[in-house]
Amino acid sequence: MNKLILIVLTILIAGRFVVHQANEDLPKVLLQGIPYKLNLVDINSDYISVSHYDGGKKETFYLITRGQEIDTTISLSSTGYYYFDIPGRADRSSILVLPGFLSVIPPLVAILLALFFRQVLISLIAGIYIGAFFINGYDPLIAFLRLSDEIVLNSVIDKDHMMILLFTLFIGGVVGIISKNGGTAGIADKITRFARKPRSGMLSGYFMGVFIFFDDYANSLLIGNMMRPITDKLKISREKLAYIVDSTAAPIASVMIISTWIGFELGLIGEGLALIGWGDNPYDVFLSTIPYRFYPIAAVFFVFLIAVKERDFGPMYKAEYRARTTGRVFAENLTEEEIDIAEAEKVKTGKSSWLLAVIPIFTLLFTTVAALIYTGIEKLEALGTASYGIQDIITHSDSYASLLWSSLFATAVAILLTVGRKIMSVEKSLTAWNTGVQSMMFACIVLVLAWALSSVTVEMHTADYLISILSDSINPRLLPLLIFIICGAVSFSTGTSWGTMAIVMPIVIPLGFHLSQMNGYDHENTRLIIYGVISSVLAGSVWGDHCSPIADTTILSSMASKCNHIDHVRTQLPYAIVVASVTMPIGDILTAYGLNPFIAIAIIFILLYLIVKFFGKKLPQVTI
Repeated sequence: MNKLILIVLTILIAGRFVVHQANEDLPKVLLQGIPYKLNLVDINSDYISVSHYDGGKKETFYLITRGQEIDTTISLSSTGYYYFDIPGRADRSSILVLPGFLSVIPPLVAILLALFFRQVLISLIAGIYIGAFFINGYDPLIAFLRLSDEIVLNSVIDKDHMMILLFTLFIGGVVGIISKNGGTAGIADKITRFARKPRSGMLSGYFMGVFIFFDDYANSLLIGNMMRPITDKLKISREKLAYIVDSTAAPIASVMIISTWIGFELGLIGEGLALIGWGDNPYDVFLSTIPYRFYPIAAVFFVFLIAVKERDFGPMYKAEYRARTTGRVFAENLTEEEIDIAEAEKVKTGKSSWLLAVIPIFTLLFTTVAALIYTGIEKLEALGTASYGIQDIITHSDSYASLLWSSLFATAVAILLTVGRKIMSVEKSLTAWNTGVQSMMFACIVLVLAWALSSVTVEMHTADYLISILSDSINPRLLPLLIFIICGAVSFSTGTSWGTMAIVMPIVIPLGFHLSQMNGYDHENTRLIIYGVISSVLAGSVWGDHCSPIADTTILSSMASKCNHIDHVRTQLPYAIVVASVTMPIGDILTAYGLNPFIAIAIIFILLYLIVKFFGKKLPQVTI
């Protein structure tokens, strides 16, 4: 009996696998009333019969061919399955037509679940499953199976995706080694020697944060723990230390050309560009968008201003005034549990040498640049290009391969230095590398699921639907501002910048591109909007992560600085809001209308300087 049940279930499942399978030339899903351009090749007939059953009544019409190819835009007005009978082919292909609003549900589910439950993995998986449910004819079982064996699997086996994953893991391994062998602690030791007064103490923490740019987690833990004894001695509040630590973590790592963030960011940018058919090098686009990342750039500059001018306002001024006048560097509500956690994370310097970190980092930078030049020249010569400049080389380079090679070289150099100087054995070095790799596993899982959700939104034509309903109501010039606000709100509510980027990026790049096209923008103006959209996703996500009380870097900054977490959030939030309030109108809006981003940055810097000068209160001087 059990065998019989098993056979029946097998037949039923197998039957579900073959029903409504579309021909490989046809999309599986179209949206009701949304025009779609069919492009079928190798069709030798004069027509294709298209049938649809509406209320039991069969409706048939024909698509006329043009020679050996069909290149026809169709718009199907009813939902359900449309059957395509192609003469000369034995199979009957089908397309499922869905109501347009269903296409926004998968990413919307992912966003809402992330907001309410603050679990990005569950949110992404739920969004993918909902999409698979719609794509596979509302079949819950097939949706569950296709989620793993088709949607997620296809996201992993893509060559470019695999290279990004390997780079991310390798760079995590490098960070693991140089953190364990004392390299990063050696950098900290060098910088903190210059801290003699409150101003130089704050600047030492600032420059240390700028220098340890390759990872936001390493940045937070190292700077907080290394600087805390010094800032305490100089009567700098724990709130100020936590602010310096937090503001030179994600904002720095997100804009640097080499960091644990770049593989993730390149993966999302490359995926979005592929959706609009742009063949631009993702690394080249990444570099081009850096001047448009107004919030992280301005946030880093604002920390420098606060430190140099020794002026504060709002809750931060009260905290600094307390520390300078009473010597109490933290508020009375710091709990013993927070002290114990921070102590457990304290970095042991021991035998440390800054060269152990600097040499692998410069190896990473040098080999990346060299590989970009090598692959770019190789591609240009293969194309027969006689003369070219550096921009041509970078544009035609293989950024994914370059990053993978450089991370592998840096890993080898870090291990050789560590073993060669007899700091750790080969086994312990590999253990440290493995620890660093493991720290990046979550990022890799999020990235794979983000790619999978992106493929779902592509298959369900989410961007096409949004374009159809928004094209008449949104000025493309305002899109960067709107996206910054949305990403900031989502990231603040969820506490994850990476999760926000993963959900939003695949939708807004096609949206920006098509809205620009529909408004008649030329190539340069379209490119301007695309750069603005990409940078707004990255910058807005960083803003939310920077401010959110549940963000990991915010929590780590509090822990490493031994600062009460709520005190840290309460004192940092006004500064983040001020910076964002300046960057949005000057950066996101004016540059979308053609203002040079470097001029915008200069104006932003001037305005922030005036804010600190006229609204900031001068802190009392202390005698050490």
